[in-house]
Amino acid sequence: MPSPDQPRAVLVGVQLPGVDDQAHAASLTELGRLAKTLGLDVVARVSQKRAALAAGAVVGDGKLRELARLTGGSGVIPSGVPAHRVRVGGVRVEADAADETDRASEASDGPVTPATVVLIDHDVSPSQARNLERATGAEVLDRSAVILAIFQRHARSREARLQVEIARLAYMAPRLRESGGKDRQSGGIGGKGAGESQIELDRRKVRDRIAQLRRDLAAIEKDAATRRRRRNDQPTVAIVGYTNAGKSSLMRALTGTDLLVADQLFATLDTTVRTLQPETVPRILVGDTVGFIKRLPHDLVASFRSTLDEAREAALLLHVVDAADADFPAQIAVTADVLADIDAAELPRLLVLNKADRLDAARREALAGAYPDALLLSAKSADDVAALHARIVEFFERDMVEEELLVPYSQQRLVGEIHAACRVLAERCDESGRHLRIRANPAVLARLRAAG
Repeated sequence: MPSPDQPRAVLVGVQLPGVDDQAHAASLTELGRLAKTLGLDVVARVSQKRAALAAGAVVGDGKLRELARLTGGSGVIPSGVPAHRVRVGGVRVEADAADETDRASEASDGPVTPATVVLIDHDVSPSQARNLERATGAEVLDRSAVILAIFQRHARSREARLQVEIARLAYMAPRLRESGGKDRQSGGIGGKGAGESQIELDRRKVRDRIAQLRRDLAAIEKDAATRRRRRNDQPTVAIVGYTNAGKSSLMRALTGTDLLVADQLFATLDTTVRTLQPETVPRILVGDTVGFIKRLPHDLVASFRSTLDEAREAALLLHVVDAADADFPAQIAVTADVLADIDAAELPRLLVLNKADRLDAARREALAGAYPDALLLSAKSADDVAALHARIVEFFERDMVEEELLVPYSQQRLVGEIHAACRVLAERCDESGRHLRIRANPAVLARLRAAG
């Protein structure tokens, strides 16, 4: 049951040409899950088929009035009304002074407790959002703003907070509005008339802030790149997939670590690298990554690119899918698109159909036939996790070669490195040095030969 104090939200979606009913419904359902993650209680949906988003307020006049009845607004976009500023999703924008009167006059036609938030399942322009606010009297967030708000709430590490703040400011910059004040005048000898307006000053401050954040982020990314280079010789697996597919649960099961697991979208934003358990020789590292979603804001992809480098530089990708979600084929396509964006499309990939415990026998059989190369499992099943562990080890074993190395007694420092990076099958000593029969990746062998 939602709390009486929980903010109420209305979802708004426009079904555009080329989008079928199922895809449209799935997208609105996902927006509802995003709303739940933000702590909103979704009380209604307003949907309309259109050739394009209405230029004024996303939906047509009739749907706008229907939406206003749910929020207690007027349903009309006022014109020529003095504006004052309100805060929308952390961004200050203009609303009309007449909104309060309009809202009060229409409140009796709306629900007992009007919705205070309107979520749009599209990216909308600042003017469209402003017009919707004027007509509904509610806070309006488009899809990108909702995702940014969730990322901001879930960012824990300094790197994640910097990445989200850069994306948030990039989103906010074009939505800054004139305050209505006079231009700042430049003074002194050689002045050339009007100086920067307040909006220009605000935008310059945002640009300067973004530049500083990028410098701070670059320093952190440099350290992360150095850590990845140190792991170059170690087999690495990256877990990728749609948000809330169960990546963190699987990471926890494979590595035995106590990671956050929550039934929320984007519960994990930070990359975590741990050793596969039971431990193998050589050790296999497993990295978790941020989840993907349809229409992930471009600025977020750009900001999190260094985090996603963990996937790009892995030897194997575990593409985790929520097999219990009816829309998972579309989610597979979204993940493939993001991997292509970060130049990871050609990496070896194992499709993992997770949450099999939620499927009946007939559905399991159908999925096994449709995806013969995938592994159908539940992260909650120890036997299933052990089967995945075996598949991972098998993947790296097939590239290993067997060879004998002679390590002279003057180079004994290499012996410990060999034991860490290779599987030592036999070992003997004679007058020439230490002979080791090993199995290892060819690149590791080449490096050891060069070091010796």
